[in-house]
Amino acid sequence: MSSGDLRDALERVSGRFDFGEYESEAYLAILRHGRLTASEIADKTDIPQPRVYDTVRSLADAGLVELQESRPMQVLAIDPEEAFADLQTSLDELVGDLEREYTTPARDSEAVTLIKSRSTILRYLGDVIESAEYELVLSVSPSLVGRFEEELRQSRADGVTIELLLSPAAEVPSPEEYDYDAIATHARARRGLTTPVVAVADGNYSVYATREALRNDRDRYGVIFNRSELGFLVSGFLNTVVWTSAKTLTDAEEEPQFPRRYATIRRCVSDIDGAQGTLYASIVGRDVETGENRTVRGTVVDVSVGTNRETAAITVETENGLVDVGGQVAALEDIEAHEIRIGRDGPPEL
Repeated sequence: MSSGDLRDALERVSGRFDFGEYESEAYLAILRHGRLTASEIADKTDIPQPRVYDTVRSLADAGLVELQESRPMQVLAIDPEEAFADLQTSLDELVGDLEREYTTPARDSEAVTLIKSRSTILRYLGDVIESAEYELVLSVSPSLVGRFEEELRQSRADGVTIELLLSPAAEVPSPEEYDYDAIATHARARRGLTTPVVAVADGNYSVYATREALRNDRDRYGVIFNRSELGFLVSGFLNTVVWTSAKTLTDAEEEPQFPRRYATIRRCVSDIDGAQGTLYASIVGRDVETGENRTVRGTVVDVSVGTNRETAAITVETENGLVDVGGQVAALEDIEAHEIRIGRDGPPEL
């Protein structure tokens, strides 16, 4: 369909919705009663008597009501399924044509976007969940789990590691009532209603929102982070402060298969701590002192982890010596890791 044809189609569809104040009021009154005279419409609405005839003729021209030219004139409602059938067909065709014209907007390489619409926040939550290739961290309410359950099951089946945090804990079903293993590798429940809504895919694409932002009666906000340093801070906050203060619902005992990718050092350490045999690592990150991007490869020679895994690090022997690798906002190590790949046959390709 040409651009001109699309414009014409859009105008035709929008024209069917071009109700004025009187048309909307009269149409709803007629629908509720099935049949009304002009006088009855004036009595049941705030439409001035002189405007009733013009109003109902406009509705008739739109194919929404039928006029019986009797004395007095009768206005009959047409079944909405019949009245809007052609519009529904036109909309379906129009959406298909528009979809063929649609180009997915490219995300900026360093993007931070503020959003205030509840529907937009939910759309980005779904997008983050579906975009995760190997690691997803999700903090939501039980009702939102129901909304995205199908996507989570698919990601789990595709081998994505999913850490699911649910709150408030009082509304969270027990493991006996719900199969958390089907949608998450690890699941926890947190008491606080103030727990934020967060989704982080592969450590670099995330959405953060307050709980109030998802209530229709509140004007709050959400923030989208795409390959932003602020996004790493959100991920780090969720992985340490929030996650460690929650109660375990399920921890899937799965033997990690290598090579394997990680967005967070804590998850990497959890898999390789105590693993038998030689492991190799390839790390993309940045130098803690200079801030420059760095890539290192070598043999994993040491693993260190703090109480409750709030801190974690690995030491890699490279061609240029030992390198200590930490997670987000690392300070004591040499490198802040943004992506880690672990393998058994040698440093994996990045």
